[in-house]
Order: sequence, then structure tokens, then C-alpha cells
Amino acid sequence: MRTEVTAQRKSSALTPPVAPRWPHSFTRHGLAIVDDFAWLKDTNWQEVLRDPGVLDPDIRKYLEAENDYTESLLGHTSVLQKTLVQEMRGRIKEDDSSVPAPDGAYAYLRKFRQGGQHEMFGRMPRNGGDIQIVLDGDELAATQQYFKFGGARHSPDHRLEAWSADIKGSEYFSIRVRDWANGADLDDVVEETDGAVVWSTDCKSFFYVKLDDNHRPMQVWRHRLGMPQADDILVYEEHDSGWFTHIHESSSGRFCVIAGGDHETSEQRLVDLADPAAPPRLIAARESGVQYSLADRGDELIILTNADAAIDFKIVTAPIQSPERGNWRDLIPHREGIYILDLELYSGHLVRLERANALPAIVIRD
Repeated sequence: MRTEVTAQRKSSALTPPVAPRWPHSFTRHGLAIVDDFAWLKDTNWQEVLRDPGVLDPDIRKYLEAENDYTESLLGHTSVLQKTLVQEMRGRIKEDDSSVPAPDGAYAYLRKFRQGGQHEMFGRMPRNGGDIQIVLDGDELAATQQYFKFGGARHSPDHRLEAWSADIKGSEYFSIRVRDWANGADLDDVVEETDGAVVWSTDCKSFFYVKLDDNHRPMQVWRHRLGMPQADDILVYEEHDSGWFTHIHESSSGRFCVIAGGDHETSEQRLVDLADPAAPPRLIAARESGVQYSLADRGDELIILTNADAAIDFKIVTAPIQSPERGNWRDLIPHREGIYILDLELYSGHLVRLERANALPAIVIRD
């Protein structure tokens, strides 16, 4: 109770900032609208995302006044804030690390240091040896006002690490490439991406998704090492503004999967990473309400889908060379009431995550 009284007394002595009313008139659907605070949305907001320094001075002044007011109002709780942070951090393992993922002669992992804020990316020899850190998020963030990793992915020959970060808070991620041998970045810089990278098999190029002016992931490009971004090659472009496009490596590592969709429909394409200049191959054309995702094994695709009114999803197979809907064959038929959430392929096993009667289950199939 004493704390609440103190807070009330302190707040009564402060004057909150008041945003000026600058009327802005416009018409929507035949209705005349007057917005007194439209000025708080900068007309060049896309440019502000890329460079916060160009924010309108009046908007910046007001936002800073709001921040100052908040700090003044809550200043007496600074000790409590620190205590809460310490209590929450005390409930987590601060020096946690991922399970090492074996690949070739190495096992790759992510880890945190005690008291750190950002991940470290590293690897260790599978036959024994110390962990080698190639990216230290805390060190990279030390010289930045803002820092967020987008991701990191090593090249198939284990010589290079493509990594991405946002240093402005704009959620535009810049991709760089680091040499594992000396820890130095190459000259390559690819701007305005969503942060994901898929390497070609020959390690001479990688795929990425570029964000448009409205921050939508609509284009997939291929960057060739040593070449400027202006010379990058457009691989795929989505023209439906309601769809988002993402990429990932297929389960076998043979393909770059170009996955597009909205909340109820999806469509996927494959690019052979051994032939990165080849055009993407469509799996099944988009059909309203039909969703699917895939994994690959040998010359076969394993597809999770709700096609054919499979509201709880089913698993089908299709040949990679002719993956269209007409060639889909049921592997795990639809069973109403048993919802298939996801699938993973391993050597000799198909693992699926199901839910029935609100209870999850992991099912392993030879």
C-alpha cells in the first residue's frame, strides 16, 4: 500500500506530454474523416525502417518526451525492476546450448554465456576437440545500439558461415559471410533480407529472400560470392500481396524449398542445389484452402497436406520428377479426430507429431 501511495504522489507531480492536434482530412469509402494525430505516422515510414535517423523531428521529439515521462514516472521502481529481471533470469539456464548437430567432420551448435544477451555460433570436431566459436553475438552487439541475429548457416564444405543481423531495429537483415579459418568476413554484403540463407552445393552462391518496400517477403534471389548485390539473380517472385514467401533447405539437403502461402493456402517449389541456376520446380499449384509441406527422401517426396478434405491432415508420397497432385498417394490416410501437426524424416524412419483428444503423441514409422 505504501508503494502505491508513493507512486500516486510522484505521478501527480509529473505532467504527461500532450500530442499536438494537427487536423488531417481524408475520405475513405465515401466518408469524410478528420484525424488530429495522423502526423505521428511519418509519410516516409519505409525509409525510416531502413534509417531511423530520418524520422520527422516533431515525431522524434514527441516520442522522446513520452520516454522521458515514463522513466520519470517509474524511476522510483528501478530497484524493483532490477530485482524482477534477476528473478526471471534466475529461472533459466543462462549458459544454455543447443544439442550439437553432426554434419560431416563437425558438430555445430549454438550457445549462450552466463550473463550474456546474444547467441554464439560454433562447432567442434566429432572425433573430439574444443569448441570453435565463429560468431559471438555479445561481441558483435557491443559496438551497436541495437543488435539481433537473423540466423547463421555453414557452407556444405564447412569453410564459410553465412550469417545475418539487424542493427537498426528495422527487421531488415543484412547477410555477411565469415571465413571459418581466420574469422574474417568477406566483402560480400546482401541488404534488406529476411535473414534466411540456403547454400548451393558448390558453395559458390546462396539463396535469400528480399523484403519489399512494405516489408513483405516477396522475392527469392541468388547471390554469387564475390559479386555485388546489384548483380544478384532473381529466382522467384510472388505477385499476390497477401502471400509471404520463405526458403529453407530440404530434409535431405538436396533442395532449396521456396514456400509461399497465406493463412489457409500454400504452394511450394524446389531448386536443385547442385544446379542452382535451374528454374524452380512447382510441386502442386495453389488451390484455395489446400495446404501442404514436404520432406524428401531419395527420389520421393513425403507430403503433409489437408488436400481432399483431410481436415486433420494426412501424409502422401509423390515422385520428385512428377510431383503434381495427380501423383499423390496416401501413406498415412486421413483419420478424423487425429490431427497430424508435423513430420520429420530420419534415416530409415518417418516421425510424425499427432494430437488426439487434446493429447500430443510422437509416432515413429519404419
